[in-house]
Amino acid sequence: MNTSFWQKKRVFLTGHTGFKGAWLSRMLIGAHAQLTGYSLDPPTQPNLFSLAGLEQNMNSLYGDTRDFNSLRRAFQNAAPEIVFHMAAQPIVRESYKIPMDTYDINVMGTVNLLECARLNGGVRSFLNVTTDKVYKNTEREEGYREDEPLDGFDPYSNSKSCSELVTHSYRSAFFSKSDCAVSTARAGNVIGGGDFASYRIIPDCVRSAAAEQPIRVRNLYSIRPYQHVLDSLVAYLLIAERQYNDKRIEGAYNVGPDSCDCISTGELVDLFCHHWGEGIRWINLSEPNAPHEAAALRLDCAKLKATFGWKPRWHVSEAVSRTCEWTKVWLNGKNIPEIMDEQIAAFYKEAPE
Repeated sequence: MNTSFWQKKRVFLTGHTGFKGAWLSRMLIGAHAQLTGYSLDPPTQPNLFSLAGLEQNMNSLYGDTRDFNSLRRAFQNAAPEIVFHMAAQPIVRESYKIPMDTYDINVMGTVNLLECARLNGGVRSFLNVTTDKVYKNTEREEGYREDEPLDGFDPYSNSKSCSELVTHSYRSAFFSKSDCAVSTARAGNVIGGGDFASYRIIPDCVRSAAAEQPIRVRNLYSIRPYQHVLDSLVAYLLIAERQYNDKRIEGAYNVGPDSCDCISTGELVDLFCHHWGEGIRWINLSEPNAPHEAAALRLDCAKLKATFGWKPRWHVSEAVSRTCEWTKVWLNGKNIPEIMDEQIAAFYKEAPE
């Protein structure tokens, strides 16, 4: 992370109380950015945002991105140069229960934030973080490229496809002749310490381990691109930094691991059991009538690598190991900001293979 670039930069981050938002906040605070976060209350109890003690080190605002007037006031007061949009309803299964809210949050929240950037001016770099699930998924072996059709199946995935299209429209219609560079980051499945969400496999593993119960696995065979949260966040920071000074590189970027780290849920749970130890095991509780989710999903990240020289640093086994390390610190009541900073420092210190 180029800390000299981020020092005193005015940054506006939506979704700062979420899992990825809390990690990104910690990184930006450490780089001495002037950080304003805008989000709903933390989505879970416990939650990483509170455990990390972030609120006292940033301008933390609570609000809904669907409330345009509130969002615009916060945006005007922050006068950001750089914007990260991470606020979302991020759970596939939840989107089947609340499809209208999912579209409202994920689509209109994006519209409102882009409108703030359009009306306020002064923004040089805007990054909308979406998902690997935006593509029309044909369950193929090859990774999807950024120029392929968007058409997410479930309400969550489809709403993020719509968010991509909204961003593209604003970039073309309003920002093409401005100094503001606008990109999207289509991220894979991230894992790491402090994720307490429902319907995610690693948080399910953590809850089972904490309760000393077998891990209940719903779908052993679905294949996903798994990556440590720091690998994805470094990519977001790179995109935001580089396009700040070079608008020509704006666009859509896949952010995911290499093919060797696209593994099945069963393989991921085996890794968790190995790194956790203590005799933990899992049981198969497949759900024959579960809501549809893609069986296989991979990303082609060649564009990100070629443009920024980025490459994944921690393979999935290391990512799981770091997650177990963080979780045991938490369960033992030890210092959460300290372990976050230690892992961030370790990530930057270790050279890619």
